[in-house]
Amino acid sequence: MAPHDLSDALAAASEQGRICALAARGQRDLQQRVAVYPRLFPNPPVDDAMLSALALSTAFIAPWCTAPQLRIANRASLWVTAEDWQIDNGATSLEEVTSTVNACLAVADGATPAADDELGQFLAEIRDELATVAAFAQAQPLWREEVRRMLTADAREWRWNAARAADPTQLPTFADYLANADNYGATFVNVSHWIATGDEQTVNHLPELTAASREVQQILRLVNDLASYERDVKSGDLNALLLGVDRDEIARQVTARIADCRDLLATLADTCPQQATYLSREIGFTTGFYHATDFWGSLEH
Repeated sequence: MAPHDLSDALAAASEQGRICALAARGQRDLQQRVAVYPRLFPNPPVDDAMLSALALSTAFIAPWCTAPQLRIANRASLWVTAEDWQIDNGATSLEEVTSTVNACLAVADGATPAADDELGQFLAEIRDELATVAAFAQAQPLWREEVRRMLTADAREWRWNAARAADPTQLPTFADYLANADNYGATFVNVSHWIATGDEQTVNHLPELTAASREVQQILRLVNDLASYERDVKSGDLNALLLGVDRDEIARQVTARIADCRDLLATLADTCPQQATYLSREIGFTTGFYHATDFWGSLEH
């Protein structure tokens, strides 16, 4: 190996080490939130490896940020985990699902959560930290809309699962399932991060960035399903592979959608270059990560 190649390797490893240090700081913060809200995060499946994976994800997607700048993205990702678990695994009736959705939407609107509502309390923490940013006054309606879209999508999937439990032939179409990708939560996390860290240019272009994030989110939904199929079969969760679409077709869809997103993000780069890079790195990191594992830990002790 030539000397300049050794220098390149050293520089690359140094940068990767710096990013991993950001993730380590993020993981410690997430461990503290889990300790504050223990009922939200059963172990398993929310183990230290999952917290590490969440923190690594945000650090590698936005490596130009400081650890404090990544805090909202990390905490929003952890909140999505709690919300998903509470609706998918904690709710035994549509009334319970509806109650959870309504309570969280009230918090997003500024309400004080109930004393026994840990999910609402954690969301209020995120809301209150965002409210310290001057841009939140302008961006709050869009942030609230992302909370609504995610919760509505999770409630819709709960109804699909309930119908399937009663009659296994009752399945959504692949198109309807993919259109419900807001339940993945990536766009809620992205919007929260952009409000917390974005400059005026970013905040002024949040609608365009959010629309692009939803396109990216559908890619993430599909690559997640490829990685989590066996676990989803055991747990009874919906998965694109259960809807009459095979792995080859999903892989083709992912490839085509990544190509479309490249064009879309190239256009966004004219006005929001860093955030276009953020979304590109989100696709890259997540597709690479899901080649070998997914975020959730084992459901078994």
